[in-house]
Amino acid sequence: MSANEICRMTAVDLAAKIKDKELSAVEVTEAVLGRMETLEPHLHAFCTPAPDLARKTAADVDARIAAGDAVGPLAGVPIGIKDLVATKGLRTAMGSMIYKDFVPEEDDIVVERLKDADAVIIGKTNVPEFGYSGVGHNPVFETTRNPWNTDMTPGGSSAGSGAAVAAGVGPFAIGSDGGGAIRIPAAHCGLYGIKASMGRVPLYPGCRDERYPGVSSWESLEHIGPMSRTVADSALMLSVIAGPDDRDRHTLPKADFDWLEACKGDLKGKKIAYSADWGYAAVDPRVRAIVADAVKVFERDLGCIVEEADPGWEDPYGAFWGLVALESDLKGLRAKLPEFAHVMSPHLVDFLNRPWTAEELTDAVMARKAVCNKMWKFMRNYDLLLTPTLAVPPFPVHMQGPEKVEGRIVHPVQWLCFTFPINMTGQPAASIPAGWTDDGLPVGLHIIGRHLDDPTVLKASAAFEQAKPWADRWPSMLETLGL
Repeated sequence: MSANEICRMTAVDLAAKIKDKELSAVEVTEAVLGRMETLEPHLHAFCTPAPDLARKTAADVDARIAAGDAVGPLAGVPIGIKDLVATKGLRTAMGSMIYKDFVPEEDDIVVERLKDADAVIIGKTNVPEFGYSGVGHNPVFETTRNPWNTDMTPGGSSAGSGAAVAAGVGPFAIGSDGGGAIRIPAAHCGLYGIKASMGRVPLYPGCRDERYPGVSSWESLEHIGPMSRTVADSALMLSVIAGPDDRDRHTLPKADFDWLEACKGDLKGKKIAYSADWGYAAVDPRVRAIVADAVKVFERDLGCIVEEADPGWEDPYGAFWGLVALESDLKGLRAKLPEFAHVMSPHLVDFLNRPWTAEELTDAVMARKAVCNKMWKFMRNYDLLLTPTLAVPPFPVHMQGPEKVEGRIVHPVQWLCFTFPINMTGQPAASIPAGWTDDGLPVGLHIIGRHLDDPTVLKASAAFEQAKPWADRWPSMLETLGL
């Protein structure tokens, strides 16, 4: 089997073939590392590659398989880890000059679980500074590029994870999502990305450890989860990383369902709401058209009842950033400004310098309660809610977002309007490829489930994937590079 064939395989298939000795973990790792070496000058998906660690892990997996020892469910499968997620002994710079040489002394819980499952960590994937952005550039590393058009952003903050998986440098990667940061690059990179219900996947030390300013934030908004080329691969990763842990007070008891089995079944008779713009957002006409066509699949092909409806809240953008401020280590980060402000992202410096008032922060809490109350009332009438994932297709690098959408002047991060409210509510939500623009840029469909109803989101995702498959579509740059 060629290296290119290996790099285009799913995690589910790779795990099975490695365990059956049809492929070796070393063979798979070398194929992926070779692809990384070829693509990194073009994509800059990995800020800290880890080839030595990957080779050592792969050799250990192969030795244990040869000896007849038990191995984990991800034995030998390559994976990238977002650079906001702590990795013991492996640099975690978080896109900031403050931490450009920081090496954690402990793994994040999800990394512990991936290692226990015998996954092969191939490196850390690039992020904007501390994740306070929906794009892929920072002051420390080269800007991450979108494989579908390298002039464009892959989205963020899980920028490198999205670019890597879209180009076949590993079948899946870890992302994190405090305002859409799994779903944003999934949409911009033509991938599947899911944030499970708040509390399904534990967070620590990220969002928990007060020793590290910038890391200890977004506690009630953040989710960690998979980005992959197939729904089944994301479900496989969730089966490994989900489950309670006493280091995270928000974690839920073990799920009463099987993550992979949840992908099975049909949607006949399910009642689905479709909101094209929340009733207030500017949305690129190309996105409107592609997502509207995707929504028709649920009614025409999957047997659902689809109604156009909006939850009815006012734009909670200001409240969202109030929640971020409330949960950020403002004191710790502000103390770093005299030394580092000149080498920090300007929008982050502005955020830290803003004189947040107590009323603004409590107003944000009250606004979240209002959004949550609107949502539970709305979702009692529907099994799922569909929207665009993002208001625009991918746009050029080195900007926070377009300032004109659908003929309207908007805030440059208005394009994130569909994702962050679902962090405020904590519901399960996924982005799945809805289609591509005429110039070959991906557009995502946002699938939102009821409170704690992860199985229906996975089932709907898998049903849509089967009705409108996309996994065999690859960026043209790969062919140009002989991949």
